[in-house]
Amino acid sequence: MPMQAQEIEDLLRQSFPDAQITVEGSDGVHMAAMVVDESFRGKNRVQQQRAVYAALKGKMDGANGDLHALALTTRVPD
Repeated sequence: MPMQAQEIEDLLRQSFPDAQITVEGSDGVHMAAMVVDESFRGKNRVQQQRAVYAALKGKMDGANGDLHALALTTRVPD
């Protein structure tokens, strides 16, 4: 079942309540997200992205995941 942008944002917001989160995409399968959060400070990009994927709670797991592709940008606030 495809995921809508708001569903993805809601999942991310649970783990990153103070983040600036933008989710784009309209097909519900191939989406893009930008997450800007202070918790990323001192973490490398891989660690940041792993934290975001963990927040998605298995929605991207394997061929049967609800979300097939997520173009992800992570960074700390300026």
